Amino acid sequence: MKRSQWKWLGVSLGFSSIVLALVLYFTFDESTIEYILRLNPWYLALALAGHVVALGFWALRLKTMSRSLGYTVGFFHCLNAVFANLLIAAITPSQAGGEPIRIHELYRAGVRLGDATGVVIMERILDGAVLVGISMITMLLLGQQWQSIAPGMAAFIYISWGLIAVLVLFFIYSVKKPEVLKGLLHRISLWLDRRKRRRNVEKLNALLDRIDAEVDNFHGSLARFVSHGIAGLIWGTLCTVMFWCIEFAIASVILMGLGSQPFFVESFIAQIIIALLMMVPLTPGGSGIAEVLATSLYGIFVTSSVLGVFVLLWRMVFYYFNIVLGLAASVGILRREVVRTDRRRNP
Repeated sequence: MKRSQWKWLGVSLGFSSIVLALVLYFTFDESTIEYILRLNPWYLALALAGHVVALGFWALRLKTMSRSLGYTVGFFHCLNAVFANLLIAAITPSQAGGEPIRIHELYRAGVRLGDATGVVIMERILDGAVLVGISMITMLLLGQQWQSIAPGMAAFIYISWGLIAVLVLFFIYSVKKPEVLKGLLHRISLWLDRRKRRRNVEKLNALLDRIDAEVDNFHGSLARFVSHGIAGLIWGTLCTVMFWCIEFAIASVILMGLGSQPFFVESFIAQIIIALLMMVPLTPGGSGIAEVLATSLYGIFVTSSVLGVFVLLWRMVFYYFNIVLGLAASVGILRREVVRTDRRRNP
């Protein structure tokens, strides 16, 4: 990674460590020691294994959606892309920052840039749709009880649904009217170019031509999704449902490992709220924010004695373990790129 990326990784780790220390300090008591001694390591191993399985469904989604557009991308190549994506997400504002690495890895596997972009954007569309669907089902199962679990969060959830609906509608409109997307990207490029002191007209024109070409490729890939890639969308939706259901169930597995009740339905509501808020770009990787949210939401139905340890283990699975996986995958990608550069220089 670049020096600036190491810096942001340090900032992210620092935020998370400080908030976790505070959470443990304010929730630690004599009963906490009993819960720690009763911790069943097999449940923690199951949580880690479940997280890897969920990431496997994410990789399978990439593979099947790419295949529906006529590309053959290996499962383990997709899995490595997902792992590397986790590291980038941990150092960029919010956790939804790993899209460029997934696009890059699909491109390296022979997927055209516009098609790769279409696959990754469609992933996010499916994520939004599935999250809305899971939240609706969970809220129906709880009835009015969910408002006592997350007081004051009803408005936020409804606003999130509205924003997702607006984004989906804009997405559909941009598919039907690719010129609108081209115009938007042109304006952004011109604005960025005006901020530079030295302007290069030839490079700017080449960039705008490249934008037009890639938007056309992107539009073509989305058209193929609608006409020939329906199977990819169906498999992608199934993989998305499996991914989020497994991810949301892991918190309950950790609670059971600590000898607490699993609170499956309540935990799903809490996880949905956390997932939506973590997409807001506030801190690198959402560090600090995730710990505060988990403490606030789970503190409503989980005893304070176990709360701090639970949040620590939860972040170990979804944050620290992600960084380890991401570093390992990034090293592999870096080695591949070095070899590729050497071959180009010395054919």
